Amino acid sequence: MLEVIEKLLILQDRDRNLQRVKTELAHIEPERQALKAKATGTQANLEAAKNKGKQIESERKRLELDVEAKKQQIEKYALQQFQTKKNEEYRALAHEIENCKKAIVGLDDQQIVLMEQAEVAQKEIGVATQAANEARKVVEGQITGLGQREENLKKELAELESNREELAAAVDESTRSRYERLLKSKGSNVVVGIQHGVCGGCHMKLPTQILLSTRGQQEIVTCINCGRILFYTRDMDLAVAD
Repeated sequence: MLEVIEKLLILQDRDRNLQRVKTELAHIEPERQALKAKATGTQANLEAAKNKGKQIESERKRLELDVEAKKQQIEKYALQQFQTKKNEEYRALAHEIENCKKAIVGLDDQQIVLMEQAEVAQKEIGVATQAANEARKVVEGQITGLGQREENLKKELAELESNREELAAAVDESTRSRYERLLKSKGSNVVVGIQHGVCGGCHMKLPTQILLSTRGQQEIVTCINCGRILFYTRDMDLAVAD
């Protein structure tokens, strides 16, 4: 194998690792935000359950006040009955007292319904509280893990970048420029082998002359279809597949 190809393969391996680490690092923050959103969602569910419970309790207290107001009205009407000497007024007051008693029965029925709803709401709060606590613990652990992973990736990135320029400088300027251009347009699959007579990058069939030139290992040969740099090793099959 040409010495320059060996150097390019080493450089390419470094660039592939750099790209891998950068990609993983780029995914860290979205993962972190997604985890936080998950915890926020369970907390929001808990707050909604608590608010529902508060609304039920508020409505129950309002009904209690309404019942108390009706009882006070009954006492008032009863006192007026005691003071009146007119049968017509007495009967009218008795009718009002009866209406208040009926209203109290209705309010009591509503309170029973609300008590049942409050019991269900408390169970929902319990379930939501457990879910929020569990989610928080899990998310906190996962975020801590992400932080450690991020730190490790940053260290790895620094190590990979430390002598990347030195590896690149080992390649002659012309070849390095070609490699860098291909790196930008083709990604980290620039220097490719040949298998069964096709380019390892674009997978297009190569002319016989290109195959022979690559096997000759006398100069840098590129794919006529995609421009990638080709290389040959003895374990590669250069024969065109039928």
